[in-house]
Amino acid sequence: MRYIGVDLGTSAVKLLLMTGEGEILKIVSREYPVSFPKNGWSEQDPEDWYKQTVDGIKELVASTGDGEIAGISVAGQMHGLVTLDSDDKVIRKAILWNDGRSQEESDYLNNEIGKRKLTELTGNISYAGFTAPKILWMQKNEPENFKRISKIMLPKDYLTYMFTGVCASDPSDASGTLFYDVKNRCWSKEMCDILGITEAQLPKVFESYEKVGEVKPELCKELGITSTCIVAAGAGDNAGAAVGMGIVGEGKCNISLGTSGTVFISSNSFSEDFENHLHSFAHSDGAYHVMGCILSAASCNKWWLEEICETNDYGREGGLIKEDNLGKNRIYFLPYLMGERSPINDTDARSAFVGMSMDTSRGEMTQAVYEGVSFALRDCLEAAKEMGIDVKESCVCGGGSKSKIWLKILSDILGIRLSQTDNTEGPSFGAAILASVANGEYKSVEEACSKLIKVTQSVDPDAEQVKLYEERYQEYKKIYPALKETYAFIAGRRD
Repeated sequence: MRYIGVDLGTSAVKLLLMTGEGEILKIVSREYPVSFPKNGWSEQDPEDWYKQTVDGIKELVASTGDGEIAGISVAGQMHGLVTLDSDDKVIRKAILWNDGRSQEESDYLNNEIGKRKLTELTGNISYAGFTAPKILWMQKNEPENFKRISKIMLPKDYLTYMFTGVCASDPSDASGTLFYDVKNRCWSKEMCDILGITEAQLPKVFESYEKVGEVKPELCKELGITSTCIVAAGAGDNAGAAVGMGIVGEGKCNISLGTSGTVFISSNSFSEDFENHLHSFAHSDGAYHVMGCILSAASCNKWWLEEICETNDYGREGGLIKEDNLGKNRIYFLPYLMGERSPINDTDARSAFVGMSMDTSRGEMTQAVYEGVSFALRDCLEAAKEMGIDVKESCVCGGGSKSKIWLKILSDILGIRLSQTDNTEGPSFGAAILASVANGEYKSVEEACSKLIKVTQSVDPDAEQVKLYEERYQEYKKIYPALKETYAFIAGRRD
C-alpha cells in the first residue's frame, strides 16, 4: 500500500509518498504566494492551495508507475478562516493564522465574554490568530460577505472538501477555532451563538485517523489514481507533526525549533489551564494535548544572522560560541520579535538584548539568541509544571535542531534528555500515518507510530551546566516584567 501525506504550509505545500511500512519514496513541494494587503494582514487564495496540491499529487502518482494510492491525508496550517457561498465558491481570500487584524475582536471576546467563560466553553482564551475573532471581524467589516457564508472551514479542510465533496474537519484543527468544545469534542453551540454562526455552516468532525470519504472519481482520473483512494480527516500541523515524531499516548513531549517554537505534550485526558498560559487542544490520536507556542524561535537566529550580521553561514556563527562560556554568558536576549503567545500572551512584547559591554563578542550575542529562545521554551515547560505535568524527556525537531551546540544549550536549560527520530518530515509524514490508519493498515495511531518511528540520537543534560543555567534562567525571568510597561509605551498603548 502507498499513502500520500500533505503538509499545507503557509509558504508552500509539501507532499510525501510513503509505503505502508513507513518508507518514504518521494517528496515534492509547491510554493504559492501570501498577500499582505495592509500592515498586519496576511491572506491566501485557497484555490492556490488546491492547484498546487493537485500538481504535487500528480508528480507523486506518476512516480509510482501504476497509480496505486490507498489513502491521502492533510496536515495543515491552523486557525485560518475559509468561507464558501451556496455555490461552493470562495467568498474572499483566507485570513491566515498570522493575521493580526482581529485584535480588537479578540480583546472583546476575552474582556466582554470573559476568559473564564471562554475557557469553560472551549478550553482556551482568544488570540487574534484564532478563527473566532476573524469571524467577528468579517461580520463587522464585510457584512455583505458575511451574509453569503454557507460553509466555514479551516485551510486543510478546504482540500479535503475539494478531494471528496465532504465538508469535514478533525478535533485537533477544530481546537484552534475557539468555537469548538475541546473537552467534549464537539462544536460549542453557545460560542456559535456569540459569533452569529450556526452549526449547519460548520464541517462534520471526524477523528483525524477516520475515513472521511473517497477521492472523487473525476479527480482520480485527473490525478492518475487507478484504484479507490480513501481520504482521512487529517490534523492541524502541530498535531500532525507530533504523530510524525511519535508523540502519542500519555506524557510524551515534542519541542519544535522551527520558525516559531512549540512545546507539545500529549495526554490521555483533558487538562484545563485556567491561568491561560498554554493551549488545551485535542490530539490527532483521539486523546488530548497541551501546547505552548512561542512566536519566534529559529526565526530569531535567522534575523540575527541574516539581517543584523549579514551572513548565511550559520555553521561558522554557531562555531563562535565557546563551550566554556555555556551557562556563564553575561548577555540576555528576549526572543519576542513578533510579540509573544505562550505563556505571557502579549502582542506588544518585543525583543531585547541586555547586558552588552565594550568587550561583548559576536559569539556571545549569538549564544544569547540560542539561550533566549531556550529560556522562552523553558517558560512553557514551567507553565505545564504548574498544571501538574512534569516533562522528563522530549523529542526535538525543526531547523534549529540541526545545530548541535543549540541542542546542548536547550538540553541544559530544560534539564531533560532531547532525542531526535529517524524522520524529519513532521506534518507530511504524520498525515501519511493517519491515512494508513484510516485505511486499516494499523489498528491505531499509537501502534503505527511504535512500528514506524525510531529514535536515532539523544543529548543528555550536563549536571553542572544545569545548575549554572538555573541561575541564569531566574535572572532571565525578571527582564520581561521590567520592560512590560516600556513595550506598551512603544506600541502606543501608554502615554
